[in-house]
Amino acid sequence: MNTNSTNGNLRPIFLFSLPRSGSTLCQRIIGSHPDVATVNEPHFLIPMIYSMNDMEVRSTYNHYYSAQAIQDFCNYLPNGEKDYLSELHEFALNLYSKAADHKVKYFLDKTPKYHLIADDIIRLFPEAKIIYLWRNPLSIISSMIETWGGGNWNVFHFKIDLYQGLENLIKSYKKYEGQVYSFQYEDVLLDPVDTWRKLFGYLELAFDPSVLTRFSKVQFTGRVKDPNSSMPEFQSVNPTPLYKWKAVLNTPLRVAWSRKYLRWIGEERLSIMGYDMRTLLADLNSLPVSLHHFPQDLYRMPMGEAYHVMELQLIKQKYLSWRSGQRIYMHN
Repeated sequence: MNTNSTNGNLRPIFLFSLPRSGSTLCQRIIGSHPDVATVNEPHFLIPMIYSMNDMEVRSTYNHYYSAQAIQDFCNYLPNGEKDYLSELHEFALNLYSKAADHKVKYFLDKTPKYHLIADDIIRLFPEAKIIYLWRNPLSIISSMIETWGGGNWNVFHFKIDLYQGLENLIKSYKKYEGQVYSFQYEDVLLDPVDTWRKLFGYLELAFDPSVLTRFSKVQFTGRVKDPNSSMPEFQSVNPTPLYKWKAVLNTPLRVAWSRKYLRWIGEERLSIMGYDMRTLLADLNSLPVSLHHFPQDLYRMPMGEAYHVMELQLIKQKYLSWRSGQRIYMHN
Protein backbone atom coordinates (compact mmCIF):
# COMPACT_ATOMS: atom_id res chain seq x y z
CA MET A 1 0.00 0.00 0.00
CA ASN A 2 1.32 3.44 -0.95
CA THR A 3 1.20 5.61 2.16
CA ASN A 4 2.81 8.73 0.62
CA SER A 5 -0.04 11.14 1.20
CA THR A 6 -0.80 14.71 0.20
CA ASN A 7 -2.17 15.16 3.72
CA GLY A 8 1.09 15.92 5.48
CA ASN A 9 1.72 13.69 8.46
CA LEU A 10 -1.92 13.10 9.41
CA ARG A 11 -2.45 9.54 10.61
CA PRO A 12 -5.77 7.86 11.29
CA ILE A 13 -6.79 6.22 14.55
CA PHE A 14 -9.51 3.58 14.35
CA LEU A 15 -11.42 2.65 17.48
CA PHE A 16 -13.02 -0.77 16.99
CA SER A 17 -15.78 -2.04 19.25
CA LEU A 18 -19.32 -3.34 19.30
CA PRO A 19 -22.07 -0.72 19.68
CA ARG A 20 -22.80 0.27 23.31
CA SER A 21 -19.26 -0.58 24.41
CA GLY A 22 -18.44 2.89 25.73
CA SER A 23 -16.73 3.94 22.50
CA THR A 24 -18.22 7.45 22.49
CA LEU A 25 -16.81 8.21 25.95
CA CYS A 26 -13.40 6.90 24.85
CA GLN A 27 -13.63 8.87 21.60
CA ARG A 28 -14.34 12.07 23.50
CA ILE A 29 -11.43 11.51 25.89
CA ILE A 30 -9.00 10.82 23.05
CA GLY A 31 -10.51 13.66 21.01
CA SER A 32 -9.93 16.13 23.84
CA HIS A 33 -6.18 15.91 23.17
CA PRO A 34 -5.03 18.90 21.08
CA ASP A 35 -3.23 16.63 18.61
CA VAL A 36 -6.36 14.62 17.78
CA ALA A 37 -9.35 15.64 15.64
CA THR A 38 -12.57 13.65 15.48
CA VAL A 39 -16.23 13.86 14.48
CA ASN A 40 -19.17 11.69 15.51
CA GLU A 41 -19.30 8.66 13.15
CA PRO A 42 -17.98 9.08 9.58
CA HIS A 43 -19.19 5.65 8.27
CA PHE A 44 -18.05 6.36 4.69
CA LEU A 45 -15.45 3.57 4.61
CA ILE A 46 -18.20 0.93 4.77
CA PRO A 47 -19.73 1.61 1.31
CA MET A 48 -16.29 2.33 -0.15
CA ILE A 49 -14.86 -1.02 0.97
CA TYR A 50 -18.12 -2.85 0.24
CA SER A 51 -17.99 -1.50 -3.32
CA MET A 52 -16.01 -4.63 -4.23
CA ASN A 53 -18.11 -7.01 -2.10
CA ASP A 54 -20.47 -8.89 -4.42
CA MET A 55 -22.22 -10.98 -1.75
CA GLU A 56 -23.53 -8.97 1.22
CA VAL A 57 -25.28 -5.86 -0.15
CA ARG A 58 -28.85 -5.44 -1.43
CA SER A 59 -29.82 -2.34 -3.44
CA THR A 60 -32.03 -1.12 -6.26
CA TYR A 61 -29.03 -0.61 -8.56
CA ASN A 62 -27.98 -4.31 -8.33
CA HIS A 63 -24.87 -4.17 -6.19
CA TYR A 64 -23.76 -7.65 -7.29
CA TYR A 65 -23.11 -6.52 -10.87
CA SER A 66 -21.69 -3.21 -9.69
CA ALA A 67 -19.09 -4.98 -7.54
CA GLN A 68 -18.18 -7.32 -10.38
CA ALA A 69 -17.80 -4.34 -12.73
CA ILE A 70 -15.46 -2.62 -10.28
CA GLN A 71 -13.44 -5.82 -9.92
CA ASP A 72 -13.18 -5.99 -13.72
CA PHE A 73 -12.24 -2.31 -13.90
CA CYS A 74 -9.34 -2.96 -11.55
CA ASN A 75 -7.90 -5.32 -14.18
CA TYR A 76 -7.27 -2.26 -16.39
CA LEU A 77 -5.24 -0.47 -13.72
CA PRO A 78 -1.44 -0.80 -13.86
CA ASN A 79 -1.29 -2.48 -10.44
CA GLY A 80 -4.80 -3.89 -10.38
CA GLU A 81 -6.74 -3.80 -7.13
CA LYS A 82 -3.73 -2.31 -5.36
CA ASP A 83 -4.19 0.94 -7.33
CA TYR A 84 -7.89 1.07 -6.47
CA LEU A 85 -7.19 0.62 -2.76
CA SER A 86 -4.32 3.13 -2.87
CA GLU A 87 -6.69 5.78 -4.23
CA LEU A 88 -9.26 4.87 -1.60
CA HIS A 89 -6.54 5.31 1.05
CA GLU A 90 -5.73 8.80 -0.25
CA PHE A 91 -9.41 9.67 -0.60
CA ALA A 92 -10.04 8.83 3.05
CA LEU A 93 -7.01 10.75 4.33
CA ASN A 94 -8.03 13.81 2.30
CA LEU A 95 -11.47 13.73 3.87
CA TYR A 96 -10.07 13.27 7.36
CA SER A 97 -7.72 16.20 6.79
CA LYS A 98 -10.57 18.44 5.64
CA ALA A 99 -12.77 17.40 8.57
CA ALA A 100 -10.07 18.41 11.06
CA ASP A 101 -10.53 22.06 11.98
CA HIS A 102 -6.82 22.57 12.60
CA LYS A 103 -3.51 20.87 11.91
CA VAL A 104 -3.27 17.76 14.06
CA LYS A 105 -1.24 14.57 14.25
CA TYR A 106 -4.22 12.20 14.22
CA PHE A 107 -7.79 11.92 13.03
CA LEU A 108 -9.88 9.50 15.11
CA ASP A 109 -12.58 7.61 13.20
CA LYS A 110 -14.96 5.90 15.62
CA THR A 111 -17.68 4.09 13.67
CA PRO A 112 -19.02 1.02 15.51
CA LYS A 113 -20.16 -0.69 12.31
CA TYR A 114 -16.52 -0.82 11.22
CA HIS A 115 -16.48 -4.17 12.98
CA LEU A 116 -17.75 -5.44 9.61
CA ILE A 117 -14.57 -4.32 7.84
CA ALA A 118 -11.95 -4.27 10.61
CA ASP A 119 -9.48 -6.49 8.75
CA ASP A 120 -9.92 -4.47 5.52
CA ILE A 121 -9.24 -1.21 7.37
CA ILE A 122 -6.06 -2.50 8.99
CA ARG A 123 -4.75 -3.65 5.60
CA LEU A 124 -5.82 -0.40 3.93
CA PHE A 125 -4.16 1.84 6.53
CA PRO A 126 -0.89 0.20 7.64
CA GLU A 127 0.20 3.51 9.21
CA ALA A 128 -2.90 3.76 11.41
CA LYS A 129 -3.14 3.33 15.15
CA ILE A 130 -5.65 0.57 15.86
CA ILE A 131 -7.50 0.36 19.18
CA TYR A 132 -9.85 -2.43 20.28
CA LEU A 133 -12.31 -1.64 23.04
CA TRP A 134 -14.04 -4.54 24.82
CA ARG A 135 -16.96 -4.49 27.24
CA ASN A 136 -18.79 -7.11 29.29
CA PRO A 137 -21.26 -8.61 26.75
CA LEU A 138 -24.03 -8.53 29.37
CA SER A 139 -23.57 -4.77 29.71
CA ILE A 140 -23.67 -4.37 25.93
CA ILE A 141 -26.96 -6.26 25.64
CA SER A 142 -28.43 -4.30 28.54
CA SER A 143 -27.39 -0.97 27.03
CA MET A 144 -28.96 -1.89 23.69
CA ILE A 145 -32.23 -2.65 25.43
CA GLU A 146 -32.19 0.52 27.53
CA THR A 147 -30.90 2.94 24.89
CA TRP A 148 -32.88 1.86 21.84
CA GLY A 149 -35.67 -0.26 23.30
CA GLY A 150 -36.81 1.77 26.28
CA GLY A 151 -36.40 -1.35 28.42
CA ASN A 152 -38.20 -3.65 25.97
CA TRP A 153 -36.43 -6.58 24.31
CA ASN A 154 -34.97 -5.43 20.99
CA VAL A 155 -31.73 -7.41 20.72
CA PHE A 156 -32.87 -9.01 17.45
CA HIS A 157 -32.13 -5.65 15.79
CA PHE A 158 -28.44 -6.08 16.63
CA LYS A 159 -27.70 -9.69 15.70
CA ILE A 160 -25.24 -8.56 13.03
CA ASP A 161 -23.26 -6.74 15.73
CA LEU A 162 -23.46 -9.37 18.45
CA TYR A 163 -22.57 -12.28 16.20
CA GLN A 164 -20.79 -11.39 12.96
CA GLY A 165 -19.40 -8.18 14.44
CA LEU A 166 -17.90 -9.93 17.44
CA GLU A 167 -16.50 -12.72 15.27
CA ASN A 168 -14.85 -10.17 12.98
CA LEU A 169 -13.31 -8.23 15.85
CA ILE A 170 -11.91 -11.34 17.54
CA LYS A 171 -10.56 -12.70 14.26
CA SER A 172 -8.85 -9.46 13.24
CA TYR A 173 -7.49 -8.87 16.75
CA LYS A 174 -5.90 -12.32 16.84
CA LYS A 175 -4.45 -11.74 13.37
CA TYR A 176 -2.78 -8.44 14.28
CA GLU A 177 -2.17 -8.94 18.00
CA GLY A 178 1.12 -7.25 18.87
CA GLN A 179 0.52 -4.49 16.33
CA VAL A 180 -2.69 -3.13 17.85
CA TYR A 181 -3.86 -1.92 21.26
CA SER A 182 -6.59 -3.51 23.36
CA PHE A 183 -8.34 -2.38 26.56
CA GLN A 184 -11.57 -2.83 28.52
CA TYR A 185 -14.32 -0.33 29.21
CA GLU A 186 -14.42 -1.48 32.84
CA ASP A 187 -10.81 -0.30 33.31
CA VAL A 188 -11.74 3.07 31.79
CA LEU A 189 -14.22 3.60 34.61
CA LEU A 190 -12.46 1.86 37.50
CA ASP A 191 -8.83 2.85 36.89
CA PRO A 192 -8.99 5.75 34.43
CA VAL A 193 -5.62 7.40 35.08
CA ASP A 194 -3.49 4.29 34.55
CA THR A 195 -5.68 3.07 31.67
CA TRP A 196 -5.41 6.33 29.74
CA ARG A 197 -1.73 6.83 30.51
CA LYS A 198 -1.02 3.51 28.80
CA LEU A 199 -3.31 4.21 25.85
CA PHE A 200 -1.86 7.67 25.19
CA GLY A 201 1.55 6.04 25.43
CA TYR A 202 0.54 3.73 22.57
CA LEU A 203 -0.55 6.79 20.59
CA GLU A 204 2.80 8.46 21.32
CA LEU A 205 0.99 11.42 22.86
CA ALA A 206 1.69 13.12 26.17
CA PHE A 207 -0.89 12.18 28.79
CA ASP A 208 -2.55 15.02 30.66
CA PRO A 209 -4.94 13.79 33.40
CA SER A 210 -7.17 16.82 32.70
CA VAL A 211 -8.51 14.98 29.62
CA LEU A 212 -10.59 12.95 32.08
CA THR A 213 -12.63 16.06 32.83
CA ARG A 214 -11.98 18.14 29.71
CA PHE A 215 -13.68 15.54 27.48
CA SER A 216 -17.09 16.84 28.56
CA LYS A 217 -16.49 19.82 26.27
CA VAL A 218 -16.20 17.50 23.24
CA GLN A 219 -19.72 17.34 21.82
CA PHE A 220 -20.94 16.02 18.49
CA THR A 221 -23.58 17.28 16.10
CA GLY A 222 -25.34 15.36 13.34
CA ARG A 223 -28.00 12.69 13.27
CA VAL A 224 -25.82 9.59 13.72
CA LYS A 225 -24.35 9.68 17.20
CA ASP A 226 -24.69 8.22 20.66
CA PRO A 227 -28.06 9.47 21.96
CA ASN A 228 -26.77 9.39 25.54
CA SER A 229 -23.57 11.39 25.06
CA SER A 230 -25.09 14.75 26.06
CA MET A 231 -26.86 13.47 29.18
CA PRO A 232 -25.51 14.78 32.53
CA GLU A 233 -24.46 11.35 33.80
CA PHE A 234 -22.17 10.93 30.78
CA GLN A 235 -20.22 14.12 31.45
CA SER A 236 -17.87 12.47 33.95
CA VAL A 237 -16.02 9.18 34.39
CA ASN A 238 -17.89 7.09 36.96
CA PRO A 239 -18.46 3.33 37.41
CA THR A 240 -22.28 3.46 37.63
CA PRO A 241 -22.89 2.00 34.11
CA LEU A 242 -20.99 -1.18 35.01
CA TYR A 243 -23.80 -2.59 37.08
CA LYS A 244 -26.93 -1.44 35.25
CA TRP A 245 -27.21 -4.71 33.34
CA LYS A 246 -28.33 -6.55 36.49
CA ALA A 247 -31.59 -4.59 36.59
CA VAL A 248 -32.26 -5.11 32.87
CA LEU A 249 -31.47 -8.79 32.23
CA ASN A 250 -33.12 -10.21 35.37
CA THR A 251 -36.13 -11.87 33.72
CA PRO A 252 -36.26 -15.63 33.07
CA LEU A 253 -36.15 -15.38 29.27
CA ARG A 254 -33.44 -12.73 29.25
CA VAL A 255 -31.27 -14.76 31.60
CA ALA A 256 -31.72 -17.84 29.41
CA TRP A 257 -30.94 -15.90 26.21
CA SER A 258 -27.88 -14.25 27.76
CA ARG A 259 -26.59 -17.56 29.08
CA LYS A 260 -26.89 -19.07 25.60
CA TYR A 261 -25.11 -16.07 24.06
CA LEU A 262 -22.20 -16.28 26.50
CA ARG A 263 -21.79 -19.95 25.66
CA TRP A 264 -21.84 -19.10 21.96
CA ILE A 265 -19.02 -16.63 22.50
CA GLY A 266 -17.12 -19.30 24.39
CA GLU A 267 -14.33 -19.30 26.94
CA GLU A 268 -11.54 -18.62 24.44
CA ARG A 269 -13.09 -15.55 22.85
CA LEU A 270 -14.20 -14.17 26.21
CA SER A 271 -10.66 -14.63 27.49
CA ILE A 272 -9.28 -12.69 24.51
CA MET A 273 -11.69 -9.89 25.43
CA GLY A 274 -10.47 -10.07 29.03
CA TYR A 275 -13.46 -11.78 30.66
CA ASP A 276 -14.02 -15.09 32.42
CA MET A 277 -17.03 -17.16 31.37
CA ARG A 278 -17.53 -18.80 34.76
CA THR A 279 -17.61 -15.44 36.49
CA LEU A 280 -20.08 -13.97 34.02
CA LEU A 281 -22.35 -17.02 34.20
CA ALA A 282 -22.22 -16.97 37.99
CA ASP A 283 -23.17 -13.28 38.03
CA LEU A 284 -26.00 -13.94 35.59
CA ASN A 285 -27.34 -16.95 37.48
CA SER A 286 -27.30 -15.09 40.80
CA LEU A 287 -29.71 -12.38 39.63
CA PRO A 288 -32.98 -12.11 41.57
CA VAL A 289 -35.67 -13.05 39.05
CA SER A 290 -38.24 -10.45 38.03
CA LEU A 291 -41.36 -10.97 35.91
CA HIS A 292 -41.75 -7.28 35.05
CA HIS A 293 -40.98 -7.67 31.31
CA PHE A 294 -41.92 -11.35 31.01
CA PRO A 295 -45.15 -10.92 28.94
CA GLN A 296 -43.42 -8.56 26.48
CA ASP A 297 -40.37 -10.85 26.25
CA LEU A 298 -42.61 -13.83 25.57
CA TYR A 299 -43.97 -11.99 22.52
CA ARG A 300 -40.98 -9.99 21.33
CA MET A 301 -38.35 -12.75 21.35
CA PRO A 302 -40.04 -15.02 18.76
CA MET A 303 -41.17 -11.92 16.87
CA GLY A 304 -37.52 -10.98 16.55
CA GLU A 305 -36.74 -14.22 14.74
CA ALA A 306 -39.62 -13.61 12.34
CA TYR A 307 -38.34 -10.07 11.86
CA HIS A 308 -35.07 -11.39 10.43
CA VAL A 309 -36.48 -14.26 8.39
CA MET A 310 -39.15 -12.12 6.73
CA GLU A 311 -37.08 -8.91 6.42
CA LEU A 312 -39.92 -6.93 8.00
CA GLN A 313 -37.98 -3.66 7.96
CA LEU A 314 -37.57 -3.91 4.20
CA ILE A 315 -41.28 -4.66 3.80
CA LYS A 316 -42.10 -1.66 5.97
CA GLN A 317 -39.90 0.63 3.87
CA LYS A 318 -41.53 -0.61 0.66
CA TYR A 319 -44.99 -0.06 2.14
CA LEU A 320 -44.15 3.51 3.14
CA SER A 321 -42.77 4.19 -0.34
CA TRP A 322 -45.95 2.78 -1.90
CA ARG A 323 -48.13 4.87 0.41
CA SER A 324 -46.28 8.02 -0.65
CA GLY A 325 -46.91 7.28 -4.34
CA GLN A 326 -43.45 6.02 -5.24
CA ARG A 327 -42.77 3.07 -7.49
CA ILE A 328 -41.65 -0.16 -5.80
CA TYR A 329 -38.54 -1.93 -7.08
CA MET A 330 -36.91 -5.25 -6.31
CA HIS A 331 -33.61 -5.19 -4.39
CA ASN A 332 -30.79 -7.22 -5.95
